Amino acid sequence: MKKSVFLGALTVAGLAATAGAAATLDDVKARGKLNCGVATGVPGFAAPNASGEWEGFDVAVCRGVAAAVLGDPTAVEFVPTTGKTRFTALASGEIDMLARNTTWTFSRDVDLKFTFVGVNYYDGQGFMVPKELGVSSAKELDGATVCIQTGTTTELNLADFFRVNNISYEPVPIETNAEAQQQYLAGACDVYTTDASGLAATRSTFENAADHVILPEIISKEPLGPLVRHGDDEWGDIVRWSLNAMIAAEEYGVTSANVGEMSAAAGDNPEVNRLLGTEGNLGEMLGLDASWAKMVIESVGNYGEVFESNIGSATPIGLSRGLNAQWTEGGLLYAPPFR
Repeated sequence: MKKSVFLGALTVAGLAATAGAAATLDDVKARGKLNCGVATGVPGFAAPNASGEWEGFDVAVCRGVAAAVLGDPTAVEFVPTTGKTRFTALASGEIDMLARNTTWTFSRDVDLKFTFVGVNYYDGQGFMVPKELGVSSAKELDGATVCIQTGTTTELNLADFFRVNNISYEPVPIETNAEAQQQYLAGACDVYTTDASGLAATRSTFENAADHVILPEIISKEPLGPLVRHGDDEWGDIVRWSLNAMIAAEEYGVTSANVGEMSAAAGDNPEVNRLLGTEGNLGEMLGLDASWAKMVIESVGNYGEVFESNIGSATPIGLSRGLNAQWTEGGLLYAPPFR
């Protein structure tokens, strides 16, 4: 078992080293579209709408990168991935970047040869149970059956939590959020555990959402963010700073509605001027047009706009900003300086 896991890691690492050596930016430009790995379907984060068009919080990151590189946020091929398939898809070059609920960990960064370019959602693992179960704490789940996505940090965190609290559980392995929802509602498991944001997203789709409760325990740190292959730092810079542009734009009051006006002429804030390309040569440093960040913000909005329209308190998902508020508002969001 340990040997197969080790060899699997070596295989992914080898694929990453090979694919990462290529110039991804050139490939994307030549292809005329960005291949972006997303979840198989998590409402609010990444899911096709009634027209079959992908939308959501993570989807916006993909569209932002496409806007920066190709000037077209629709020039994206969305590739659904599971917890098991996501890393192979990235390492093999099937996708150019992965933008789905993926936790930044030491081994994924170092051993699997991936580069996490930032955090777009600070999360933590939680538990959801039917209200009729009468449970008010995860520590009361001794002997419970638990739906758990395989190949995830969630699976490892679950084992640690039950071990530390000296209680037992029976895992019910699933591969996708849709499968988890189906199994949980059918009663195949007493509990569904995943990132708290994912639980809120899943519960929002239930016909009787109020019949299910998310328990108070958050048992892990889950910094979620987009990632790319090692070996192509230039491409990593583009994805990283496209995300940073969205975060910085919110801090400086640049929105999808006013970015055109603010980029028409240099204003009084040098940081904003450099961000929008009216001053300096940041676009040239990335190998992109001077207006690359303007295209990102104009196409998908700043971080706050993306959050509120997809997963915010006024949406069915109903998430508050919490740790994902700007640093100026007591949160953890902080874009490095554009200079």
